[in-house]
Amino acid sequence: MLPSSVPHRILGVIPARYASSRFPGKALVSIAGKTMLQHVWERASEARYLTSVVIATDDDRIRDAARGFGARVVMTRSDHVSGTDRVAEVASASDAQWVVNVQGDEPTLDPTAIDAAILGMMDQDEAQLAPMGTLKTKIHLPEVVRDPNVVKVVSDHHGNAIYFSRSPIPFVRQAGDEVTHYKHIGLYIYQRDFLLAYPDLPIGPLEQAERLEQLRALENGFKIRVVETDYDSLGVDTPEDWQHVTELFQKTVLTKE
Repeated sequence: MLPSSVPHRILGVIPARYASSRFPGKALVSIAGKTMLQHVWERASEARYLTSVVIATDDDRIRDAARGFGARVVMTRSDHVSGTDRVAEVASASDAQWVVNVQGDEPTLDPTAIDAAILGMMDQDEAQLAPMGTLKTKIHLPEVVRDPNVVKVVSDHHGNAIYFSRSPIPFVRQAGDEVTHYKHIGLYIYQRDFLLAYPDLPIGPLEQAERLEQLRALENGFKIRVVETDYDSLGVDTPEDWQHVTELFQKTVLTKE
């Protein structure tokens, strides 16, 4: 049963395309006997507060594979420049109050992370209401802080994002000063109306420089709620990532046995 603070129409959308630039067809690669897409869909379907989960694609191969494991599929236009645009198209035909964008390349997704993002959005002060939310987790290794492929985030006292960057933020000027760095987890929840307007917001110089789409909201004056979680994402962007995740699944199976 949903808490009274949680609306009853929360749509989870998994955008999936075949033509990935670094790893074409990655949505359909096999991991422990299932496609990566099936792993993501099954985990998202376990989230308590999603009322439905759909896969959004423009590719017949992904559509057929998804229907094969029982997923609901929505075919979208092929000219979308981002997953957010694809999710927005699906949301435009939905009566959902909130929409969660679930990354289709994270087969180790923790369903409780989705629930945490949803509950974080429902538990907001009206004066600080954000139309968009996401997740963060603590970084424990200095080399991860310095890695430009890992996006960092800093938040204010109200739990809203101040900035996202590929650079180490905050920068520690005085050696020995204690500070906690946070990794941004790329799962998003949107108010439906805000999501529909998002693709038309102007792209600013910060988004252009960092190549981080979430900066569009901040540059246009909108708040982003950031909820802390213990979940640490493990995305598959390259064949090497696929091999690594496959080995992790194999170790998990061996451990259970």
